[in-house]
Amino acid sequence: MKAVTNGRVILPDDQGVFQVQSNLAVLFDQEIQAILPQNELAASRVDEVIDAAGCYVAPGFINIHVHGCNGADTMDEDAEALEKIRAGQAAMGVTGFLPTTMTYDIPRIHRALERIRQEMARPEGGAQVLGCHMEGPFISESHKGAQAASDICPADFSVIEPYRDVVKLVTAAPEELPGDDFVASCHRSGIIVSMGHTAADYDTAMRAIEEQGIRHVTHLFNAMTGFHHRAPGVVGAALDTTVNCELIADNVHSHPAAQRLVYHAKGGKNIILITDSMRACGLGDGLSELGGQKVFVKGTVATLEDGTIAGSVLAMNRAIANFAANTGAPLPQVVAMASQLPARELGLYGERGSIEAGKRADLVLFDDRVQVKTVFSAGCLLYDSGELV
Repeated sequence: MKAVTNGRVILPDDQGVFQVQSNLAVLFDQEIQAILPQNELAASRVDEVIDAAGCYVAPGFINIHVHGCNGADTMDEDAEALEKIRAGQAAMGVTGFLPTTMTYDIPRIHRALERIRQEMARPEGGAQVLGCHMEGPFISESHKGAQAASDICPADFSVIEPYRDVVKLVTAAPEELPGDDFVASCHRSGIIVSMGHTAADYDTAMRAIEEQGIRHVTHLFNAMTGFHHRAPGVVGAALDTTVNCELIADNVHSHPAAQRLVYHAKGGKNIILITDSMRACGLGDGLSELGGQKVFVKGTVATLEDGTIAGSVLAMNRAIANFAANTGAPLPQVVAMASQLPARELGLYGERGSIEAGKRADLVLFDDRVQVKTVFSAGCLLYDSGELV
C-alpha cells in the first residue's frame, strides 16, 4: 500500500462540494483505502510514501472531448494511435477519456469504434479509454466547423446500435433530427445526446432540452448560433437552463470574458472543461492535419487554410489553470469541472471522479501553476515528471 503525504488534498465535503484539506495522508493500492490525519500514518501498514511537497492532490481528470495529441488522432487507421493519445493525456493529468471521432464515411467511423472497443479492454498503457464521443456525422452543414461537409448525413440510430457498448456521447444538430426517435433510442441505450454543430434557434434548442431531454451542449459558443438580445440562440438556451456545457478554456475558442459570463450565468455549475485537442497538441508550431484537412498551428491557435478555427492544442491542466485565472473560481471547483462532473454524467461517479475511500486510486499531483508532477491510475504510476516520485 502507498500513501501520499504533505499535499493539499482536494476532497468532497458532506454536500459533495470540492474543498482543499491539509495535513492528511491518502492511502491507496488499486483503490483509495483511507484518508487519515497525517499524524496517524505511522500506525498504518504502508510500503511506500510519496511526499507531495505541498502540491495539490486531486482526482484524475476526465476528458470527454479529445480528438488526439502527440501526433495521433482517433480516426487514424493505426493500431498505435490510441496508445499515443493515452500517453499524451496521462501527461496532462487525465486518467480517463473519450476518444472523439469526426464526420467521416460510416465504414471509417465504424473502424474507429472497433479500435476504441479494443482499447477499452486494455486497462494498462496510459489514460483509460472510457468509450467514445461521436462528434458527427449527424450535424448541420452550415455550422460544420472543421468537419467535412461531404460526409454529413441524417441521424440514424442503426449506425450506432452495434456499438452501444462503445459510444457514450454523440453530438447532433437538433434541427436536423427527423423526429424524437433518435434521441429516445440513444437514451434507452445509456448514450448521452449533445447538441452541437447546429443552426438551431433558441426555441428549437429549448424544445430539444425540455421535450427531447437533451442535456448536454458540445463546446459552447463554437459551431452554433450565438447569443443576441433578440435571438438568444443555442448559447442563450444553454445559459438559460441547467444543461451541461462543454467549454474549451484555451482563450481562443472562448474569450476570457466569455468564460466569466458562463461561470456567472451557470452559477459555477454544469460546466465541463474539455480540450477538443487534435494531433498537433504537444508538438508545437507547424503544419498538422484534422479530418483530412491541413491545419496550421501557431502558439495556441490552430486554423484551417481558410482561417476557420480548428481543434485546439489545449492540455487539460492548462484548461483548468486558464479557467481558474479567468473567472476567479476556487481551484477545487474548477477541478470538479474536469473530474467530478464528467464522471457523474457518464454514470461513473461511484467508482471515480473524487478522492474517497473505495474509489479507484486515480490521482494527479500538481503545483500552484497546475503543472502536473505525478499521476496514478488505479494505484499504478501513470506519469512521472521526475520531480516527486
